[in-house]
Amino acid sequence: MNAFSRRGACPALSAPMQTGDGLLVRLNPVAGAFSPKLLIGLAESALRHGNGIMEVTARGSLQIRGLTADSAALLAAEVDALGIAVRTGVPIETGPLAGIDPQEVADPRPLAERVRVAVDEAGLTPRLGPKVSVVVDGGGQLTMDAVTADVRLKAVRADNGIVWSVSVAGDGQNAKVLATVDADAARDIAVAALRMVAEKGREAHARDLSERQLVSLAGWLCLTGLREASGRTEGGASRKPIGPFPLAGDTFTLGIALPYGSMPADKIIDLAQSAVTLGTTEIRLAPGRALLFLGQPTDTNQPLQTIAATLGFVTSAADPRTRIAACPGTPACASGRIATRDIAETIATENADILDFTLHISGCAKGCAHPGPAALTIVGGENGAGLVVNATAKALPAGYRPGYDAARGFSRVAALIRSARFQGETAAACLTRLGPAAIADTYRQAQTKKRK
Repeated sequence: MNAFSRRGACPALSAPMQTGDGLLVRLNPVAGAFSPKLLIGLAESALRHGNGIMEVTARGSLQIRGLTADSAALLAAEVDALGIAVRTGVPIETGPLAGIDPQEVADPRPLAERVRVAVDEAGLTPRLGPKVSVVVDGGGQLTMDAVTADVRLKAVRADNGIVWSVSVAGDGQNAKVLATVDADAARDIAVAALRMVAEKGREAHARDLSERQLVSLAGWLCLTGLREASGRTEGGASRKPIGPFPLAGDTFTLGIALPYGSMPADKIIDLAQSAVTLGTTEIRLAPGRALLFLGQPTDTNQPLQTIAATLGFVTSAADPRTRIAACPGTPACASGRIATRDIAETIATENADILDFTLHISGCAKGCAHPGPAALTIVGGENGAGLVVNATAKALPAGYRPGYDAARGFSRVAALIRSARFQGETAAACLTRLGPAAIADTYRQAQTKKRK
């Protein structure tokens, strides 16, 4: 517990990561779920040993914040005492409804296990970086399309049955497709791709593979005598994991999200205790910063939603908070320069009508809550709250204003969008048309006019 993982690594239970508010650990249960009582026990442990903040990440991992070297060791011991087995090794991820979704193309769990065994047998785990991952997506109501991975295997229907589309380096929209093959070939191509990544070192990802290597992976079928299958994908954009989702028979699972992926542990305890009373038997973590409640009678879903909403959870996919990525910020994080969550709440309340794009509010330039580019990013720095347009939090802001006044600056931008967008035009498209200079100038204007 004394050798803390560096930023950018995965803060596993055995290797907590130093952050602005202490040490952070991340865990995924091997079973893929908790009983409500186990989640309560884990939250109580987070209250005893951390700062009381728990998170569900965009990838569906559980995080506990604000630990010390000593308390992280105590937390790990209590997790073990609770009987919660956590995943280790290369993350090989399946959807949150894997195996129980009547709409999925195929159950991805058997193939995921075969890939996991093959990776271990090839000795690749210690040679790959901590953020190298594989997604095995069976399709259905909650796909893994929004999750970035080094290797993606997605079930598709073919005339002769189910086959798997193999792609690398991206999410469901931008990953490079290599082949569509049977399960055996999909496993072997995935391992071959990971072996190539490992040969480049522990800092490497599939995005670092050369075009020649990608061509060789795609041509791997010819070398093995296998033929590429013809498959067809189904469905549109992946749904947010919020609200009811039908399962077998007349049963449903209910998705409830954490605002900005974070909630105090005592509120998670309150929600889980209510779930026990209403008959919930299982709680699953879901990509998209949500929890899925299973087992409760269908007529109790609405009361559970009402309780969750009262506690401050997100219970509607239309909630504007789902469009905002916000880290803890000040005062929770010592690295933060602005009160991110206060800014986010004000913006969500006052400007819900124009939030059809991703807004990132980052306490500092590290951009923990949303590492990729966002349409707009408000980032804390020495000069106040900077505004970054169509880039990451690490980019140079196009304009600044005091952190306490950032929400008002955003409101000026929102007003510009309302007045400038064409009929039927999205706010995101309007931002693109307006351009960074006009947006930044509008963001700064509110403070300028205040001085007059």
